[in-house]
Amino acid sequence: MPGTPPRAYAQPLTSALPEHPYPRAPARKRPTQPRTISYMTTDLAESDITLLREAIAVSKNAVAAGNHPFGAVLTDPSGAIVLSAENTVNTANDCTGHAETNLVRLAWREIGPERLGDYSLYTSCEPCAMCCGAIYWSGINRVVFAMSEAELNSLTGDNPENPTMSLDSRVVLNGGQRAITVLGPAISAEAIAAHAGFWG
Repeated sequence: MPGTPPRAYAQPLTSALPEHPYPRAPARKRPTQPRTISYMTTDLAESDITLLREAIAVSKNAVAAGNHPFGAVLTDPSGAIVLSAENTVNTANDCTGHAETNLVRLAWREIGPERLGDYSLYTSCEPCAMCCGAIYWSGINRVVFAMSEAELNSLTGDNPENPTMSLDSRVVLNGGQRAITVLGPAISAEAIAAHAGFWG
């Protein structure tokens, strides 16, 4: 109504704040020794290569569905594929619909955080910073990728659909409070083949 003063949706803080009803958790000490980050690809077994090929196959399915050529699979401690996810950026009209992030969302619902530490994520391309964040928060402790982010950048260039970031996934994934094994690149030529003609 005319003349009605605007409603206050936030009040300024005062110096006389009530004490918090719950005790604060003690501050955790950060580790003084640097963590060891795995940059090796020689640790890959033949089964790892087979699983990377499965992720690449999922990336081809993404293209067939009208999306970007990225795919990922999740394996249980025995090495069996339990979940897979492809990029859905276009069909879901969602810029966060990357294969790894989609897989983490699904794994969180279907498997739960208590068990994901023993699972491995295989992806057709090195995870971007966003996907690394999702993987980190999920509790997954092992990531294996085929094509590197640098190789992807050489394919996409300045394509506005994929403004590739120059961030090493090992650094992002190991920037928190727990160590994550990251292996790759491996069989990148096979992953690159799925991008043939896609980025123009």
